[in-house]
Amino acid sequence: MNQREKGEHFLALHEGEPFVIPNPWDAGSARMMEALGFKALTTTSSGFAFTLGKLDTAATLEEVVEHVRLMSAATSLPVAVDLENGYGDAGAAITRVAEAGAVGGSIEDYDPDGGLLSLDAAVARVSAAVDAARALDFPFVLVARAENHLHGVDDLDDTIERLLAYEAAGADVLYAPGLRSIDQIRAICSAVSRPVNVLGHAGFVLSEVFDAGAQRVSVGGALTWVGVAAAAAAAEAVRDGDLSVLTARVPLADWLR
Repeated sequence: MNQREKGEHFLALHEGEPFVIPNPWDAGSARMMEALGFKALTTTSSGFAFTLGKLDTAATLEEVVEHVRLMSAATSLPVAVDLENGYGDAGAAITRVAEAGAVGGSIEDYDPDGGLLSLDAAVARVSAAVDAARALDFPFVLVARAENHLHGVDDLDDTIERLLAYEAAGADVLYAPGLRSIDQIRAICSAVSRPVNVLGHAGFVLSEVFDAGAQRVSVGGALTWVGVAAAAAAAEAVRDGDLSVLTARVPLADWLR
């Protein structure tokens, strides 16, 4: 598919059956997830930062753009991007990753240096991203994130107020990462009219998340850490003299054909 076709396909996914959109951390994992049958991909800021030897939020926009370019070239699937706080200019960030091949992206209402934005400032950020997305000549799915529950603000009413404001500003998908209960998901999905993304974790059952109204489920950096934990455990065994752990075989020829 060319970029327009990828954008149209990605947009159509949000109008069909609920789906899982996993978060590869590099081109190889993107190819693997495509081979495993997923329909679209979205990047992980923390997982990508790890590949650079950095902590989450430390990757630069230039590094993210090059990451998107590699990911988009590696897979035929639509690729969306975690754009964190927009790197100081949410509209410009959308334009840059779109030029690199992305057909979707998320913008959050948080800055590491300043905490959660005021609602007015957050809406202005989302509006700038929406304007940039609409200026493109192909569909670009813009996700607006309310970060309350990742930063100790368990105020569901405020989360819903923020998501409704982002919906009014033109966001295509709404997202409040850090939810811990199905009731929270159901309340959000009942309050808004745009598709809702939910951050999946081991405390949820996928069918229950979809039954509560979510359109899609992503996993953030979790798949990265599953892989890193397995590699670290094996490396520790090798360090301590046990080579018996080096038995894993994967179907690379199938994944990367």
